[in-house]
Amino acid sequence: MIRICVSLYIAAFLLQNCSVNNSRNGLSINNPDKIFEFSADQYKKLMNELPEDRFPRSYEDDSLITSNSSWWCSGFYPGTLLHLYEETGDEELLMEVKRKFEYLEKEQYNTDTHDLGFMMFDSFGHAHRINPNPEYEEILINSAKSLASRYSPEVKSIRSWNSDPGDFLVIIDNMMNLDLLFWAAETTGDSSYYNIAVTHANTTLQNHFREDNSSWHVLNYDPETGEIQNKRTEQGLNDESAWARGQAWGLYGFTETYGNTGDQRYLDQAVSIAEFLINQPNLPEDKIPLWDFDAETDALRDASAAAIMASALLELDSYVSHSDYYDTALIILENLTKNYIAIAKPGENGNFILKHGVGHLPANSEVDVPLTYADYYFIEALRRL
Repeated sequence: MIRICVSLYIAAFLLQNCSVNNSRNGLSINNPDKIFEFSADQYKKLMNELPEDRFPRSYEDDSLITSNSSWWCSGFYPGTLLHLYEETGDEELLMEVKRKFEYLEKEQYNTDTHDLGFMMFDSFGHAHRINPNPEYEEILINSAKSLASRYSPEVKSIRSWNSDPGDFLVIIDNMMNLDLLFWAAETTGDSSYYNIAVTHANTTLQNHFREDNSSWHVLNYDPETGEIQNKRTEQGLNDESAWARGQAWGLYGFTETYGNTGDQRYLDQAVSIAEFLINQPNLPEDKIPLWDFDAETDALRDASAAAIMASALLELDSYVSHSDYYDTALIILENLTKNYIAIAKPGENGNFILKHGVGHLPANSEVDVPLTYADYYFIEALRRL
């Protein structure tokens, strides 16, 4: 009953605000089909701007920023197209996916990156789910093999960034790539994939979190002994700060890991992270987080962290049925729709969906710009909603 009352209150709040929203852009989460249609139109314009062998990354200084297939974000563009195809049935989106797959599929053999979950499972994984295909299955299994090759039994983790021989760097983002290994274990019957995934999750659970359940971004292990050499936050305000997207990666990663294993420890950790996030004194009223929770209150917001957080909270709510999680996700998505979708002029925002993402502010890289993964998790969250 409490949850029903709270949800009715939130619904009334959103409906009241939708009159303003609808007068601005006609888009509201109360009518997600319109958002999917708008987003599909955006991406069809975007595909016409893309060089054949390139993938969209961002838009800055009136220029489309693209990458090759080995960039960690290359899978988000076809992944978003597949989500939108499922919602709209637009075959033009599917044809674009198949064209990009010709350039992406070689990354199945890429052993120089830990991001194969992002790159391959968020693209080929969706394609295989929609239309099971032996070719896609083989690509995904090879991708899992490449990811597993980065596992160290001494460190009990998958190496994230390549580094000097005396370092073994593991970032919280790496939790997002475990889905690929869980899928490979179930598909092939080879339990080694499962064992690597849960061992990595256990090491992260043991070492990556502070007492308040915020996380460091990067842990540096001794590759020979597995001892921790240092902890830092590369893309946040400082080493002890709570970089917003990192917290969202942790929330999402442990929620998904629980979904793949049923292990209560992972659910408990996901809940602990969620409680840290939704009870943050520095979380703005509209629930769109600052780029770092320890930044000044007038600091830049990060739409990508917001979208990841919303999608993860909706998934977590399906396991624990917690009104705060559902309603927080609802508020995030409505405010992203109201204030972060760029629709004023054709081509504005480089035809991405969301604006105001923050990639790596300390390096002055991708600051207050659209980001391909912000779009991906926004559309995924709307579908989960």
